[in-house]
Amino acid sequence: MNESEFTALAEQTMMAIEEAVENSGADIDYDTISDILTLEFESGSKIIINKQTPVSQLWVAARSGGFHFDYDAESASWRLDSDHSQELFVCLSKYCTQQAGEDVSLKAG
Repeated sequence: MNESEFTALAEQTMMAIEEAVENSGADIDYDTISDILTLEFESGSKIIINKQTPVSQLWVAARSGGFHFDYDAESASWRLDSDHSQELFVCLSKYCTQQAGEDVSLKAG
C-alpha cells in the first residue's frame, strides 16, 4: 500500500470511529486535532488513536497499553499486529468498556 492509499484508509477509519462513538450511546467525548483522535471518558481517562504513516499503522494508546494495527486487505479491516485475529473495532470496544465502566460497543459503519 502506498502512502496516499494508507492516508485515505486511515482517515476513513478515524471518521468511522467517531461515528461509532456517536452511535454507541456511551458518554464519550471525542476530538480530532492534527490527525490524532482523542476519546475522553467521564473519569478523565483517554484513548489516543493516531496514524503512523511511515509504518502504515494505526496506533492506539489506552489505559491497558499501546497497540498497533495493520490494514488487512483480504478482510478489509485493521488487525492487531501481534494477533491478526483481533479487529480494531472489537478491540476499541473492549478498551472503551474498560475505561468507561460500562458496556461500549463500537461498530464500523
